[in-house]
Amino acid sequence: MRAPLGDFGDASPAADRLDLLTPPVAKAIAAGWGGTPAESVVFVDTDPEIADTAAFVEHHGPGLLDASANCVVVAGKRGGDTTLAACVVLSRTRVDVNGAVRKHLGTRKASFAPMDVAVGETGMEYGGITPIGLPAAWPLLVDPAVADTEWVLIGSGRRRGKLIVPGKALVALPGAVLLEGLGV
Repeated sequence: MRAPLGDFGDASPAADRLDLLTPPVAKAIAAGWGGTPAESVVFVDTDPEIADTAAFVEHHGPGLLDASANCVVVAGKRGGDTTLAACVVLSRTRVDVNGAVRKHLGTRKASFAPMDVAVGETGMEYGGITPIGLPAAWPLLVDPAVADTEWVLIGSGRRRGKLIVPGKALVALPGAVLLEGLGV
C-alpha cells in the first residue's frame, strides 16, 4: 500500500497493524468513529529514535511539516480542580496554552501536563500521544488548520509508527471541538 502522503517504505491499513498500537488506540481504530472507517486510517512503520517532529521531518522530508500535527496534553486548574484536555495543532505551530486553551477550559491557569500524567492517563508513550483513543471525557481541542488538511500525519500512541488520517476525521473524535486560535 502507498501512503497518501510522504514516502514511507512500510504503509498499511492501521486495522491490519493493531498489534503495533497501544490498547486504547487499537480499540478506537477497530471501532471507527463518526463515520470514519478503520480502513481510512493508515499506519506507517517508522523508527522510534526519530519520532519527534524535527528529527522526523529532517529524515522523511520537509514537506511533511505542513501535513503533520502534534497532540499535547494540557492541565487546566481552577481552585483545587484539574481538567485534562488534549490539543491538536499543525507541527509548524505551537499551542496557545495560556490564551485559547485556558479560556476554553474556563480555568485560571493552564500548562502542559507533566509527562507521567500524560502517559498514565492516556495509556500511550510520550512522544507518540495521538488524539485517537484518548479518554472520552476529555475535551479534544483541534485547530481548524488541522481539520482543513486533507491528510494529517499524527502519532500512533507509541514512538514507533505514525498514523495518517483525513484531517476532518479528527473533528469527529469523541469530545472534539474546533478552536480558533489554538495553533499560533
